[in-house]
Amino acid sequence: RELAALSQQVQQVHPNVLAKILKQRTVYQNEEIVVIDKPYGLPVHGGPGIKNCIADVLPILAKMLENMKADSLHLCHRLDKETTGVMVLARSKEAAEKIRLLFKTRQVEKIYWAIVLGDPDPVEGIVEIPIVEKEVQSHQSHYKMTLAPNYRLRPEDGKVMKIRRNRNAESAVTRYRRLASASACSLLELQPITGVKHQIRVHLAYGLGCPILGDHKYSHWSKLAPQKLPELTLRRLKLEQSKARHLPLHLHAHRLRLPLGQPLDFVCKLPLFFQKTLRKLELDIPKD
Repeated sequence: RELAALSQQVQQVHPNVLAKILKQRTVYQNEEIVVIDKPYGLPVHGGPGIKNCIADVLPILAKMLENMKADSLHLCHRLDKETTGVMVLARSKEAAEKIRLLFKTRQVEKIYWAIVLGDPDPVEGIVEIPIVEKEVQSHQSHYKMTLAPNYRLRPEDGKVMKIRRNRNAESAVTRYRRLASASACSLLELQPITGVKHQIRVHLAYGLGCPILGDHKYSHWSKLAPQKLPELTLRRLKLEQSKARHLPLHLHAHRLRLPLGQPLDFVCKLPLFFQKTLRKLELDIPKD
């Protein structure tokens, strides 16, 4: 609830205040880039009902940082509103284009940490299933990303058959490995090789059957409802199922390696709420 309240407060504050918060969360800067530790619940882009977002305060943040000659900073990539952690901003259009190209050509190594429900089987591997956006036909019609596999089993004899490729589907590849498991949950390290919208969330929920803790959007397909949690998890979190809707998304951009001249390596510590959840669930934090 505190996090939800904070996200709402962030929408009420003056843009200068938001820029100041981001300045305090700067983890690295040089003449080309500024790296911030993105807080929970702050959208990167504007949209309906969004008053404050990172994109809008970049000109103000630019003025607050030392040695800034540019009028504004530039976005190089995006993180979901609820995702925390390493985010790279560029000081010039040229630098932004260079870094976007590094992301596009998959030269940036991104490592995420997530707490998920259940245990992936096998405990490490690669999910390589294309993803597409689809409309969910339910009493509240809405859009979600979902899997668009190239193969399925034939119902009559269980043989593998290739299906016609969905033209709108984007190829998506995610490496994962389990770091710890307890309380009917696991802590996973994830490396998205591609950068499709909601890729990690969709691959974990629909590909491995292990939705991210607090991912209410991708824990069901046909309805918008709070995530259903195992009894043991609820007990450890001292939570009733009726309050599960308050659980935040536990997905953190932990590390990013950027080959700019010499390789730059950025790490953002887990946010406090994430650390508390790990302790409650008795998931051991790796000493990384």
